[in-house]
Amino acid sequence: MKHDSSLLVRALRGEATERPPVWFMRQAGRYLPEYREVRSRVSFLELCHSPELACEVTLQPLRRFGFDAGIIFSDILLPLEAMGADLTFNPGEGPRIHNPVRDRGGIAALKGIDPVVDLPSPLAAITMTDAAAGVPILGFAGAPFTLACYLVQGGGSKNWEIVKTMMWQDPEGFTDLLNKLADVVAAHLQAQVEAGAAAVQMFDTWAGALSSEDFRRFALPAAQRAFRGVKGPTLYFTKDSSPFLPWLAETGASAIGLDWRTDMARARAHLGDIPVQGNLDPIALHAPPEEVAAMTRRVIAAAGQKGHIFNLGHGCIPSTPVEGVQASVDAVKGWSW
Repeated sequence: MKHDSSLLVRALRGEATERPPVWFMRQAGRYLPEYREVRSRVSFLELCHSPELACEVTLQPLRRFGFDAGIIFSDILLPLEAMGADLTFNPGEGPRIHNPVRDRGGIAALKGIDPVVDLPSPLAAITMTDAAAGVPILGFAGAPFTLACYLVQGGGSKNWEIVKTMMWQDPEGFTDLLNKLADVVAAHLQAQVEAGAAAVQMFDTWAGALSSEDFRRFALPAAQRAFRGVKGPTLYFTKDSSPFLPWLAETGASAIGLDWRTDMARARAHLGDIPVQGNLDPIALHAPPEEVAAMTRRVIAAAGQKGHIFNLGHGCIPSTPVEGVQASVDAVKGWSW
């Protein structure tokens, strides 16, 4: 394998590394001036569907900060668009699906996809970026439950009331939807591995809206089904990981991403030898550089030497200062066990 000796892949195997590898969720994006320049010329979906531009914005934070890995610039909702969702991104309101799926007829109408045919842009971008980057490139997808949230709700939500109502009124139909999405996610992730991704991450951002019982009933089996279709290193991330620590090992992921509210020692106790990723509060990057460095070092010390990938507990936000990012990356690179 091309990147077998990299810090990232070694950490994903659970090995002790001389320092943790470092990359950040949403490390390419609106906080970077060079990203904003590219984005001023094209729409968000045009950027996602252009392999050349996606490659460029993936490389931007690698050039600026020297991360140990890149994550391909794309969006978790692209597979839904390929399945037939009428998807738009409008300034100030985020993603909107104008034909939400809210009954069994809508579920049946969703198309299965062949990622090579129906979603080629992220695959081309991964191959292109892997050839240029010099570090491992990660692919990603939304987890089935999180995709279902957008597909049923029609956009973002604080409470996901339409989603949960459908989930409880027709649990069998909702499970059918999750299974259909899981098969698409598995195919999408596996295609990214075959395109050159050194590892793939599944984002279950909204699973934290569920009770532990509903997580085990709906989100967990769907994530397991998706991961069974992927041959390669995998990561699972949910923004609210603490309540689900007793069951995260059951996802089948190679490593577990932890949000910033999750106690690292408690996570290690539940997960055993499974590698972990995280978990600096993304807003900590707004602190003075010396404090950013101190918080970074505390996360590393709490995680221990074996099987740890340093990352944020969620993604960079648009107001993230580049100085904070640099201070954290420098602290990681200055660490030595």
